[in-house]
Amino acid sequence: MPENAFKVVSTFAGCGGSSLGYKMAGGEVALAIEWEANACDTYRLNHPDTPVFQRDITTVTSAEILDVIGMKPGELDILDGSPPCQGFSTAGKRRISDPRNHLFKEYVRLLKELQPKVLVMENVAGLVRGQMKPVFVEILTALKESGYQVRARLMDAQYYGVPQRRKRVIFIGVRQDLDISPSHPLPETRPILLKEALADLKPPLKVLYPKGTAARLAECLKPGEDGSRLRTRLGGKVRDYSLKRLSWYKVAPTICKSVRPGQCGLLHPEESRYMATEELKRIASFPDNYQFTGSLEEQWARIGNSVPPLLMNAIAGHIRDHILTHVPELRSYKKRNA
Repeated sequence: MPENAFKVVSTFAGCGGSSLGYKMAGGEVALAIEWEANACDTYRLNHPDTPVFQRDITTVTSAEILDVIGMKPGELDILDGSPPCQGFSTAGKRRISDPRNHLFKEYVRLLKELQPKVLVMENVAGLVRGQMKPVFVEILTALKESGYQVRARLMDAQYYGVPQRRKRVIFIGVRQDLDISPSHPLPETRPILLKEALADLKPPLKVLYPKGTAARLAECLKPGEDGSRLRTRLGGKVRDYSLKRLSWYKVAPTICKSVRPGQCGLLHPEESRYMATEELKRIASFPDNYQFTGSLEEQWARIGNSVPPLLMNAIAGHIRDHILTHVPELRSYKKRNA
């Protein structure tokens, strides 16, 4: 880690996908905040040098954060955050009244008090669709009223080295007094097919298999097909069709938050099983040596909830080169790291 690495505080840090991306781009994550126990265990295992607040974010104060990172308001480079997205996601039951929809306000609270140079907030594509659009406008307005120029863009991870179709709304803001316009990185890579992503990967040691109705449906699914297409033929409940069989010759679909052997999950292209942790890591752009703790279901949840490291690497690298290097005290960043 270079001595002059840009500093990041990560809220709703999960298992550390976004933190890994910042580190890839030359940043230092000075503090992570996350409440879920398994996510914290995974984070600490892979980021042993980063202090972690395993707490409800509503109890975290800016004074505590500043004390841990050894900074004053305005000195932090980036405040990162991925507030829970289940209330916005089209993959589940979209409820505008879901209390999780309002956790972004805790991020805004800390933003106002910490006044970092740059803000980065990530959320699901469903935030800009249908009944959730007013929430998107509310978030954008709150960020701007905190003293930032802000832009939001829908970014697809498959164009940033991630072998997964994963669209996310990325907010990037720059503190108004810095007089620098926020921007997003342009697409960098072609989509990577599943066969390329899993090349040379050893067979997994532990796997989950579909059960009951899911097992019956799985037998009928062809590579690249999802269970919804079988609804009229086989009958059953809608939840029984949250199955997708991957294709070797396509980009993997979005990894959902959960796998339930009797209901949902991503199936191997050829075998009668769900994708294993080792395979999901490749699809989400985690390195093979990234360690996940707990049950296979918990590991799936951590990966499904994470920000792909290579997507955040692209975002962080863009911020480093096109925003932070133009901040007066950081203009020599590139020169010192050439």
